[in-house]
Amino acid sequence: MYDEGLERNPANHQPLTPLTYLERAARTFPDQIAVIHGSAKLTYRDFYSRTRQLASALAAKGIGKGDTVTVMLSNTPAMLEAHFGVPMVKAVLHSLNTRLDAAIIAFQLDHAETKVLIVDREFSGVVGEALKMTKVKPLVIDYDDQHYPADAPFPKGERIGTLDYEAFLGSGDADFAWSMPDDEWDAIALNYTSGTTGNPKGVVYHHRGAALMAYANTIHAGMGRHPVYLWTLPMFHCNGWCFPWTLAVQAGAHVCLRWVRAKAMYDAIADHGVTHLCGAPVVMSTLINAPDEEKREFPQTVTFNTAAAPPPESVLSGMADAGFAVTHLYGLTETYGPAVVNEWKGEWDGLEKGARSARKARQGVRYAALEGLTVMDPETMVETPADGETIGEVMFRGNIVMKGYLKNRPATEEALAGGWFHSGDLGVMHPDGYIQLKDRSKDIIISGGENISSIEVEDALYKHPAVASCGVVAKSDEKWGETPVAYVELRPGRTASEAEIIEHCRGLLARYKVPRQVVFSEIPKTSTGKIQKFRLREMAKGL
Repeated sequence: MYDEGLERNPANHQPLTPLTYLERAARTFPDQIAVIHGSAKLTYRDFYSRTRQLASALAAKGIGKGDTVTVMLSNTPAMLEAHFGVPMVKAVLHSLNTRLDAAIIAFQLDHAETKVLIVDREFSGVVGEALKMTKVKPLVIDYDDQHYPADAPFPKGERIGTLDYEAFLGSGDADFAWSMPDDEWDAIALNYTSGTTGNPKGVVYHHRGAALMAYANTIHAGMGRHPVYLWTLPMFHCNGWCFPWTLAVQAGAHVCLRWVRAKAMYDAIADHGVTHLCGAPVVMSTLINAPDEEKREFPQTVTFNTAAAPPPESVLSGMADAGFAVTHLYGLTETYGPAVVNEWKGEWDGLEKGARSARKARQGVRYAALEGLTVMDPETMVETPADGETIGEVMFRGNIVMKGYLKNRPATEEALAGGWFHSGDLGVMHPDGYIQLKDRSKDIIISGGENISSIEVEDALYKHPAVASCGVVAKSDEKWGETPVAYVELRPGRTASEAEIIEHCRGLLARYKVPRQVVFSEIPKTSTGKIQKFRLREMAKGL
């Protein structure tokens, strides 16, 4: 009876989209600083005007619903403007990983059917090579960063476009009447998985998920009014975990940073009053291991969101001493970035060190915007017992799960089989409802019929004071099938022998889990700081 004669109409039903957050922030706080880049600052009035100019200029080039606008940009104002200006004309934003090679860039441009390509001059060389390989011939626009640091580690490349970004923006109307999405299910962004085997898959986000994720980030990062956010996480990575849209909710300031370097981070934190940042453990290491002359004191506590493996106790202690409060998150590209948070409870502070560390090692509980998080047997789709021991596959369900993979129905159906997103991560459910990862399904080591979690072995390695970074993978063994081999990168100025590392592990692990071999080398990582296990597995084949 409650639906009788009660219909949806524009007065009571609008599609969810993060675009309205910027419009509200600009209307409510027009003079509030929205973007800081070098010596340049943009108010929300200016930021909103520039996004509308970008949308207007794109519309004048015929860009509209379902068209792909690709960007190859650092953490700069242009990247923030693209996050709003592109979807304002119902187009889809595709952010390229700035560490990709020309062949993968070319694949993505063709697969996404890119119509417009905005390129930072830092990357013009590799993009120019990629364009020689593509079938698509997009309109190429050069972004020439006028606040390119004098001590830049990379020089600007040649212009490869037919238009300059600022000139292109200048051709647009600052009062452009942008469009709401027709449906909140419409695509807003396209992000490609890393593609460690075969071609990468294109993960499609919708307006609804982006809007809800922005609210969830605000809640779980504890963002009050006018937060100040430092960009160390690349915005190309899951759209910067949706923080480009998030900051508008509370009219916060984006502090842009092209390169993650200790002095620049400390200067930004101290000079601009940074309250929040996100990053991989390598960013934490960069901060706490910086030379004293590069560090700055600051009065505020800075929330640091990290979403890789749980940081070792020593790193958490070092971050706390430096003025940072670390929040541990977990998620995937397919879940708009982090969708799980280790909700810390005050009573855990009083636990003894081992019990406290055990709780910090857990990934946690679902975001407020995620409807379901569980651990299941992927074959039977039956939940595993919540005993903290029975391993199953971590699965997600809700509005911050991707639409699917672009032009790849089989992979989409496989990933969303049974009404749950299959993460490929193996984990356990604890009695209190907190999940804990044990491994990626392909990273589990099976030795003599026993499963060995590479994450458990890595946790033990990280407890050695000389270990800065490590990765554990399987090595073929005639007797046991597989045995664990550890790749270890030592802290600057520290030394350790293979025998010492193995003996250290024996004190913390069952004997069959202890690495049979330790290799000291630089650990290969992605551009976002994740350890590339596939490369370690390749290296292990040569041992």
